[in-house]
Amino acid sequence: MLVPELWLCLSFGCAASLSPSCLSAQFRRPGDFVLGGLFPFGKDTVNLTARSEPTLLVCERLFTGGLIWALGMRFAIDQINNSSSLLPGITLGYDMYDTCFEALVALQPSLLFLTRNGTTGIGVLCNYTEYQPRVTAVIGPHKSDLCLLTAKLFSSFLIPQVSYGASSEALSNTELYPSFYRTVPSDKNLVEAVVLLLNQFGWNWIASIGSDDEYGRGAQALFLSMVGNDNICIAFERLIPTDLAEPNAKKQLEDTVKLINSTKVNVIVLFAFSLPAQALLEHSIRMGLGKKVWIGTEAWMLSDIAASTPNIQSVGTVLGFVMRTGTVPGFQEYVAELFSSVEQEEFCQESRELSRRMNAEVLDTHCQQCGHVTLGDIRPMLRVTMVQPVHVAVYSVAHALHRALGCTQKACPKTPIRSWQLLHFMNTLPFEVNGQSFRFDQSHSTNTGYKLIFWAWRNGTLTYLPVGDYDQSLYIQKSQIQFHTADQKEPASECFRRCQPGQFRQIKGFNLCCYDCTDCPENTFWSSTDSTSCSPCPQHQWAPARSTRCHDRSERFLFWDEPLAVALVTLTALSAALSCGTALLFLKHLQTPLVQASGGGRSLLALLSLVLLSLSCCLYVGKPSDGLCTVQQLSYALCLNGCFSTFVPKALEIALVTEFPRCAPRLLRWVTHGRAWLLVAASLLTEGLLCLCHLRLGPDFLVADYQSLPSEVLLVCGTKSWAAFALLHGYNSCLAFACFLCTFMVQTPGRRYNVARGITFATLIYFVIWIFFIVIFATLRTVLRAVTQICTILATTLGILVSYFIPKCYIMVFRPELNTGDYFQNPTDEEPKEDS
Repeated sequence: MLVPELWLCLSFGCAASLSPSCLSAQFRRPGDFVLGGLFPFGKDTVNLTARSEPTLLVCERLFTGGLIWALGMRFAIDQINNSSSLLPGITLGYDMYDTCFEALVALQPSLLFLTRNGTTGIGVLCNYTEYQPRVTAVIGPHKSDLCLLTAKLFSSFLIPQVSYGASSEALSNTELYPSFYRTVPSDKNLVEAVVLLLNQFGWNWIASIGSDDEYGRGAQALFLSMVGNDNICIAFERLIPTDLAEPNAKKQLEDTVKLINSTKVNVIVLFAFSLPAQALLEHSIRMGLGKKVWIGTEAWMLSDIAASTPNIQSVGTVLGFVMRTGTVPGFQEYVAELFSSVEQEEFCQESRELSRRMNAEVLDTHCQQCGHVTLGDIRPMLRVTMVQPVHVAVYSVAHALHRALGCTQKACPKTPIRSWQLLHFMNTLPFEVNGQSFRFDQSHSTNTGYKLIFWAWRNGTLTYLPVGDYDQSLYIQKSQIQFHTADQKEPASECFRRCQPGQFRQIKGFNLCCYDCTDCPENTFWSSTDSTSCSPCPQHQWAPARSTRCHDRSERFLFWDEPLAVALVTLTALSAALSCGTALLFLKHLQTPLVQASGGGRSLLALLSLVLLSLSCCLYVGKPSDGLCTVQQLSYALCLNGCFSTFVPKALEIALVTEFPRCAPRLLRWVTHGRAWLLVAASLLTEGLLCLCHLRLGPDFLVADYQSLPSEVLLVCGTKSWAAFALLHGYNSCLAFACFLCTFMVQTPGRRYNVARGITFATLIYFVIWIFFIVIFATLRTVLRAVTQICTILATTLGILVSYFIPKCYIMVFRPELNTGDYFQNPTDEEPKEDS
């Protein structure tokens, strides 16, 4: 079986020849695997003799870079053919065509490469698995806009295409361009490096200019999308024409220079190829634009076109990023030997013989006017490391072919290879070229990083001085850069003042660079330089206004040692002491008419409950906990119930005697003497059951309140179930209300003590206190909530003491003569009045 030819197309520019009769033939060489080539001879010029009008595939001006790339491809092919390990037994040939930097020109040879091998027609099939095109892989073109066109064609046939210069981020879409590869980084990496450069020098007021082509538009769009996140303001963005022959090209360039001058920017980022960049720099010099910092890219910084602009030193400081590439050993010697061979007649005869064997009817690209290039014309370009991407591109396909064929170190099997079979090996395996390892990443690019280049002028001679490196992070040797300023330091390029620490930029209007510096509010902090907002502090932290960091919150509750707590505890002690003193006094006079008329032993229970109620105020002082929160409500309810339950028998007794005299003899025995204690016990038991319901439905729990206080976390007790709360305290309210109804209308003869009046005032004070408590407690969100609860307890205790017990103590101590049976006659001892 015959081995199918592998056509490896190298897309360059105009077809060129070192001599009309020799080199044009030498750019066509047969082999076991034939490589095709396209050269970009379309834009830059060298001194040539007069030429005739160009045809479609013959360009007017010779681009020496295209010739160097073509020679670099041929050098790589010769190395591979002479290698005994990469493709042993396989000879690579080449067939080179022209693009002239024009899409239509590039399209014709691209269609030729898609034709079925051995024919000039493209097969229209449903399944191209076994389809053998004229080429198996494509290298190039150089420009992104041409690659966007050709990549769609070659991806349809899954033919590997490796570009050595197309950097557009759009080509990173492997779904649209599954077979496209490149040996240069994407523009995204370049833009990231430019943004880091601007940040390191603090330049945040810049102009962005791009050439009106795929490279300029794509790179500028990426740049504009990234700078917004880095607080860099764009004074203006502009596209400059690539075709300088257009009628409006000059006016557009002049308007761009005027705009640079009017916005007073000191830094200009320029994404353009050499000719548009040279035209802009030339207009800047002619129109007297002041010195600026120009940040460029490899597309124009390494071109002698821009550097040869008259008076170019006056533009200011030129910085830019170029790909970090290595040299190709032996290439300069190879080119010198090739130019020497061209001058020999034997070489030319062999070339003409090879040319006759090729199909001259397919795209005759002989350039009759390009035969006057000498070694001296291209020698300056040989010093620039621009050949390695082409070299690596050829080797990437050769290594994929080596693995696809299953070659060993000694021989390669003679087996058919389809284009799509190379893609797997190009995607997965690294390859080595001149001792350096390369690999295509997920976007089918090789990212070798960038070097930061400074245009250094020494005795009128331009030197490309490396001053930094970028590989995910940027390192700059700032001491090596001599800026155009008087002190040779970097110039400022700011349209706004920087905000002070603790301030953020409050944008005014639609321009991101127009803003006010506003202090960060409380509980927010300034997180980064020139931030447009302040970051909120975590919940457990706080920050004062205009803060640069957050502080841990301190806990806030009613401390034992603070003056307010000391005063309340003192008042609590006095209340408890007053209750104890009253209880002792009642115990001493327990058998007197006064104490018996007040309830006798039940009064001692009421006073003991008031003592405990006063002491329960201590539960609200100090650091709260879930247990304390639960006990607070239960202790208040039980102690208060212990007091009110002793009032109930006396209130019912009074109501029966005064309001229901006929029923009194029959019912009084249930509310007096020993049976009255049953009512007290029943009331306490009922309150105890309600306490269990409160625990079941949801007791109070500890709440960490981060909102009420600016710098502290407030520890308070929160109510989990308001229904349980209402049940717990509602029962006491019902008892108090019942006592009030039974006593508030009772009249007593003037010569006797009105026992009912004390119960009426005690319950009335309780209701008034609770009305105020509910209103205040619902509105407070600070440590005063605990103070309110303590004050409520103390007010209730003292209110009951003052209204019910203290008047009786006064009589026992200061008016003992009134402590008689006549003055304190028990209502049950009176004759009930008959209803009229």
